[in-house]
Amino acid sequence: MLVSAEEMLKKAKAGHYAVGQFNINNLEWTKSVLQVAQEMNSPVILGVSEGAGKYMTGFGTVAAMVKAMDESLGITVPVALHLDHGTYEGCYKCIKAGFTSIMFDGSHYPIDENIAKTKELVQVAHQMGLSIEAEVGAIGGEEDGVIGMGECADPNECKAVADLGVDMLAAGIGNIHGKYPANWKGLSFETLAAIQEKTGVMPLVLHGGTGIPEDMIKKAISLGVAKINVNTECQLSFAAATRKYVEEGKDLEGKGFDPRKLLAPGAEAIKNTVREKIALFGSANKA
Repeated sequence: MLVSAEEMLKKAKAGHYAVGQFNINNLEWTKSVLQVAQEMNSPVILGVSEGAGKYMTGFGTVAAMVKAMDESLGITVPVALHLDHGTYEGCYKCIKAGFTSIMFDGSHYPIDENIAKTKELVQVAHQMGLSIEAEVGAIGGEEDGVIGMGECADPNECKAVADLGVDMLAAGIGNIHGKYPANWKGLSFETLAAIQEKTGVMPLVLHGGTGIPEDMIKKAISLGVAKINVNTECQLSFAAATRKYVEEGKDLEGKGFDPRKLLAPGAEAIKNTVREKIALFGSANKA
């Protein structure tokens, strides 16, 4: 059931759990995430970066695939199709393509420009019935060529953006895209608590969910995080399972080279990762 993310995140915030955003890269990713969400009776957000959208030949293709798969699999749990780290132009493309949620990442602009562009997109998104996420501060690491230094967000700037009427807010608190280095200092819970105090009931978003220790995840949820993004961990589990299949020579047995067989172990590995995250985030049986 494709919906905006607004209601599911309000419930998550009030219920002190988080909804997982699992980025999708192809049919196998999408199918795996949807099937596990249905199995665990959990709301879910399908994240699509601009790079992944381009890889899948455009946002229109992605939206059509997700809508058709949602129907053909008989999915009844709430599912949001969400643009991840969208540009100003990318947001309009996804609105046109039929996404149910967008993220405008204006964190690299001066705060006044971030606010102006976010305000415009909030009005457009809400007129179309879409939810919208904004970002303040930078998420560390690299994603689709965008490099962030991991600066912690200013709580006052977070309040200014939250007051524009966004449905969720991503704020840099020392989190990083991709693998966390051995010398990572951890999340800044002091910053998160200050942001929570300023933004009140606003659902907060934690990007870079891969590799954050479970105790930190749970503490972040207790401090207002209602959406957690996972991408790299699914990619790593998919790659490991696929590598094992090939190294064991199973692709050379019978018709093991058939892509439906070749990609099956990776798809199952994604399912296991999603199951673990849904259980950790506390969203099972919350649909």
